[in-house]
Amino acid sequence: MTHNWDLVERLLHEAQNCAGKPFAPRQYAQDLADEQGLAATADLDHLRAQATRYEARLLENGFIEPRPESEGGNGENFVLTGRGTQLLSMLDSSIPGSEHPREVLDEAGEAAFTPEVFERLATKATRGETARR
Repeated sequence: MTHNWDLVERLLHEAQNCAGKPFAPRQYAQDLADEQGLAATADLDHLRAQATRYEARLLENGFIEPRPESEGGNGENFVLTGRGTQLLSMLDSSIPGSEHPREVLDEAGEAAFTPEVFERLATKATRGETARR
């Protein structure tokens, strides 16, 4: 099973930057499809639903948490946890070599989002990145 890591990366970036506004995963999926030139060919309903499922998994497994009011929280937005920050740094598409951590995460399938499995995979992905340098 492979995940749409570009979409997960977008969701994490938006959670990081959504102070004072509601988190809108379905819109972020649409925006990503537009930016990647996929809007005409992609199943947008599937992509939007996938974004909603990712939001739930990220929240359930401690990658994001409700944003405190003192940081612009409105009950409808999030902040990254330490685990979320670590996942975002692994997925960062602006860094050369970001494919390796994505491959490592895909090896675990759905379990990649469980805290215990993620911690083990993050260590493995980091070791792989260090060895490549």
